[in-house]
Amino acid sequence: MLDQSRSTAAAALAERLTGEVITPGHSDYDAARRVWNGMIDRRPALIARCADVEDVSTAVRFASERDLPLAVRGGGHNVAGTAVVDDGLVIDLSAMRSVRVDKSRRTVHVQGGATWADVDRATAPLGLATTGGVVSETGVAGLALSGGVSHQRRRDGMTIDNLVSAEVVLADGTNVRASVDDHADLYWGLRGGGGNFGVVTALELRLHELGPEVFVVNVAYPLEEAERVLSGWRNAVADAPDELTTSGFIWSLPVGDELPEHLRGLPHVGVIGMWAGDPVEGERATKALRELGTPLLDASATMNYLDFQSSLDPSFPAGRRYYWKALYLDGLPDAAIDTTVELSERRPSNDTLVIIRHCGGAISRVGSEETAFGDRSSEWMLSIDSTWHDPADDDENIDYTRRFWDAVLPFSNGQTYFNFPGLFEDGDDAVRSSYGANHDRLTRIKAAYDPDNRFRLNQNIRPTST
Repeated sequence: MLDQSRSTAAAALAERLTGEVITPGHSDYDAARRVWNGMIDRRPALIARCADVEDVSTAVRFASERDLPLAVRGGGHNVAGTAVVDDGLVIDLSAMRSVRVDKSRRTVHVQGGATWADVDRATAPLGLATTGGVVSETGVAGLALSGGVSHQRRRDGMTIDNLVSAEVVLADGTNVRASVDDHADLYWGLRGGGGNFGVVTALELRLHELGPEVFVVNVAYPLEEAERVLSGWRNAVADAPDELTTSGFIWSLPVGDELPEHLRGLPHVGVIGMWAGDPVEGERATKALRELGTPLLDASATMNYLDFQSSLDPSFPAGRRYYWKALYLDGLPDAAIDTTVELSERRPSNDTLVIIRHCGGAISRVGSEETAFGDRSSEWMLSIDSTWHDPADDDENIDYTRRFWDAVLPFSNGQTYFNFPGLFEDGDDAVRSSYGANHDRLTRIKAAYDPDNRFRLNQNIRPTST
């Protein structure tokens, strides 16, 4: 968009908006366009920092009138950087962060710009939690709409399984409430269909009793014991109760004064997780996971749930460069573990995390057609979370992630997890294969609510008409 037309458009939008319009000439422009992933460097023509739902409706209509590409920013934490778009309009919900707990209904009402830290601060002191993100700075809406895997996922399901209702501004600017009783088809599509159907300005999520104190297992073993530790972990959690949610991973210990010098930055294999129940029982139930080898470090302990929810934040700061890809595995055979370990040992960046999440439990008891998310049968989700600092290393780390993905694909049916989508380079085929039999229904819902595919900066579901 040319400077003169941009200025004209900004003035026209500002007249209709209660919130603020930010353009390239604004002193806050660079900060407002910056997202969590330092790889993303896009320059929108306009940023509408919305104050309320009416502002969101106005901005959506404005983008349609001007045929501007449209992005929606909640927490700005999506790995693929979908919260910002070149030469288009960003609907910024960061000023809409209200969180309200309804103790009588055991639900929490969350505005679309809130982060999981906002939610946890409101619910955790009450001994309540919903199934949110594991990095507290993550936006609620973005994570929730594509699934949501938490530290208590095996007991309480995915975030979408706890979605009671959502308030959505549609492509024509109208505002609707989607639930089991209202716009039921849209409600179904939102539970796994991502941001394809509109701007979610608020969510109502079910709460569960949890904490405030929980038992956390967090143990690091020498990297040379990786095959033994990961296979031992797999066997130990095969029949685990729903209260136990864990992950096996290969990573590097932090570099900080809290660790002995010989451990700082040391690559290792580990197990991390939480017991969603009585901490004393959790310590007993996780004992075997702390004896899988010879620990380098055992930080397992009873701790405040709120502290655990933010404990990974320092490892994923804003501004680093991130390229992540994830897929569900058809079981976890020794060959898959061997391949994972072999490739993990070749990480070009010491900051890269390779993690296998144990799913199953409550997640697997939701039928494949009950939500848009689709098949829940896999108990294992592998994620290659490549993380580095220097832009000169982009190609090496991206290529590594893609080669890793290709090598483990034979252990999968190709179903991906859309919160860790690379840069959406896999296109329509990945979307169709991941949604499976639900894809056709999703295209019909898309045609009903967004026939012109205005909301397309995502794992895009194309409307049937196109």
